[in-house]
Amino acid sequence: MNQLTSQILNRLRSSEGFLSGGELCREFGMTRSAVWKHISQLRKNGYTIEAVSGRGYRLNGSPGLPVSEEVAPLLTTDSFGRNLVFHEKVDSTNVQAKSLARQGAPEGSVVVADCQTGGRGRMGKGWVSPPGTNLYFSVILRPSVPPVRLSQIPLLAAAAIHRAVSSMVEGASATIKWPNDILISGRKVCGILCEMETEPDMTHFVIAGIGINVNLRDVPEEIEKIATSLFLESGREHSRPVILSAILNRFEPLYREWLEADDLRDFLPYLERHAWLKDREVTVDNYKGSLAGRVLGISRVGEMLLETQDGQVHRITSGEVHIRK
Repeated sequence: MNQLTSQILNRLRSSEGFLSGGELCREFGMTRSAVWKHISQLRKNGYTIEAVSGRGYRLNGSPGLPVSEEVAPLLTTDSFGRNLVFHEKVDSTNVQAKSLARQGAPEGSVVVADCQTGGRGRMGKGWVSPPGTNLYFSVILRPSVPPVRLSQIPLLAAAAIHRAVSSMVEGASATIKWPNDILISGRKVCGILCEMETEPDMTHFVIAGIGINVNLRDVPEEIEKIATSLFLESGREHSRPVILSAILNRFEPLYREWLEADDLRDFLPYLERHAWLKDREVTVDNYKGSLAGRVLGISRVGEMLLETQDGQVHRITSGEVHIRK
């Protein structure tokens, strides 16, 4: 959508009733036929615009796509989401965000897609990314902190997403599963995948990739016992622009606060209060092998604290966690 079409959309959105074609002509310095072309373009983009002879145009509905024109009016951020790039279909928002970051895109830039053909989760797992249903986006970060701290970012994102989801799905028993998942009633509704480019003493950028099952009605059979969606948990559809803006509005202040801190200590009370794994018996699989024990909590630097049967406390930095039955 070009800038002029976007401006006409915002003018229609701000009008309480019908907006005459003549008024749009005067305001934007164009002919009635030019106004009509922009109205037609908006309709092609999915906006419902009523046209009545002698009265003008009225915006009656939007397509619900997480595009800048829908997200920007809902933002309270300084930078997060202010530069938003939308794709109808893309291989992966993380891949596209990395490309933009290498070209110098500013911190807080967001890449969002209606559909992904190559969505990924942690440990190389695929992420089902159908169109018109869910939310897939990546945030470009340029944190001025030692690279050793970067593993804490998924937990910051998780806290922001948890706050947003909890505010939208009334009564939802949402929890945070270390290090990067949001669960509702024990089933996954959101995954976070952070990727980065660094040198030993500096960080070029971090890409925080986030996938949320929003209005998914039919969970694939192979994951129906471990995955859910906001629709399935609430019984109603949710606006993707509203959810995206709510997450960005919460993520930015948490991120700014974290930049000024030395670790996660100020965020631990929230993370611990909503932790799904705390006090559970688990098995952790990673490149070193498997380790079984009871989860004690999270350290200041984001490690999972695992107590094994011999009483030793292990600091786990990464791995796939499974509940022991």
